[in-house]
Amino acid sequence: MQRNVGNIDRGIRGLVGVVLLLVFFVAPPANAILYWACLVVGVVMVGTAALGWCPAYLPIGLSTCKKD
Repeated sequence: MQRNVGNIDRGIRGLVGVVLLLVFFVAPPANAILYWACLVVGVVMVGTAALGWCPAYLPIGLSTCKKD
């Protein structure tokens, strides 16, 4: 598993993921689908930010990491 998520990308993913998780845990569920989507997308965003690896980048060969 080689890193393919750069530092700026990781920061944005982490921030968006935390905001979505806060919406899930704090906001009352107005729409069940959006409510659970916030949880799923939030966990994925925080997870990819923590790992520095995004499986969605693999098929298209995208990487936001700086090359050594």
